Amino acid sequence: MDPWRSAIANSDQTNLWIRGYDITALMQRTTFADVVFLLHQSRLPSQNERKLIDAILIAVADHGAGAPSCAAARLVASGNRESLSAAVAAGVLAIGDEHGGAGADCMEVIDLGTKLAASESISIQDAAARVFDNFRSAQKRLPGLGHRVHKERDPRTEVLFTLARESGLARDGVAFMEALERTAATRGKVLPINIDGALAAILYDLGFPSAFGKLLFIIGRVAGLTAEIAEEHSREKAMRIKIPIIYDGPPPRSLT
Repeated sequence: MDPWRSAIANSDQTNLWIRGYDITALMQRTTFADVVFLLHQSRLPSQNERKLIDAILIAVADHGAGAPSCAAARLVASGNRESLSAAVAAGVLAIGDEHGGAGADCMEVIDLGTKLAASESISIQDAAARVFDNFRSAQKRLPGLGHRVHKERDPRTEVLFTLARESGLARDGVAFMEALERTAATRGKVLPINIDGALAAILYDLGFPSAFGKLLFIIGRVAGLTAEIAEEHSREKAMRIKIPIIYDGPPPRSLT
């Protein structure tokens, strides 16, 4: 059988390397955010790039036990005390297009909008308006806008965008998402840029592929899941989560 190929990590009896860097040197001189960046970009980030990745990881770590990923992890932790990994996996499996996955979709929308602006020599604002109207005409929901809890603004977005601007790394991705938010307002819609839209804009400006929008959410959210599971084990009794069910099926009936 042909050997697997990988350019990520390698080791021998006395050494281990990640993207060619000795892991013991990385352990002493870099941060976890640095290594996440290195794993996916094959280079170490600048100080400003690291700060943004770190801020995103913090922003997505947890949003309360009611979020689908956290709720799923705690439900499994309530019924399965033997496997921590099963509870973590359940939480990760709850992440999808509706929860945590919109960042990847939003990066594709940003790419569509910025390419439209370039190909037709129109402004980012005009491109955003066209994209918004196209989605609305097709009755599709735009990823990266609106939040079920933060109706007026997502506080994490302002922090991330400020960091991006101060570091000189805010480019077309940030500009497009802000233009999309303004367009929504002119159409009578209060749709603030949510964390998915914010991280999508920044990761787009940092040159990451769209899939990384979901992957980075997963990386950060696993930290929160481990805390939710640990709390479930330490504070609650096994099988304490009992979902209320109202049966509305047929009444008892006979086979005869």
